[in-house]
Amino acid sequence: MASEAQVAGGHKATLNNPNVSDEAKQHSREVLDNEFNGGDVPSASDNKDKNPNNVAGGLKATINNPRVSDEAKESAKERLNQM
Repeated sequence: MASEAQVAGGHKATLNNPNVSDEAKQHSREVLDNEFNGGDVPSASDNKDKNPNNVAGGLKATINNPRVSDEAKESAKERLNQM
């Protein structure tokens, strides 16, 4: 079953997808406003049950991915250093 963060994330993605109808975007706005405090839900990164080795691996992949922005790479480096 999807977590609240995943459901809210899906609605947020709908809002930013140019291929989605205005009606679908309006529905997602309403769901976020009514059920998810405007989309303000704890993110998956707030979950302390994650395997730290998997998290570190994901951050390292982000740092080495040529398609990732420099800002995201810096953020990943900082998070990795904090681990």
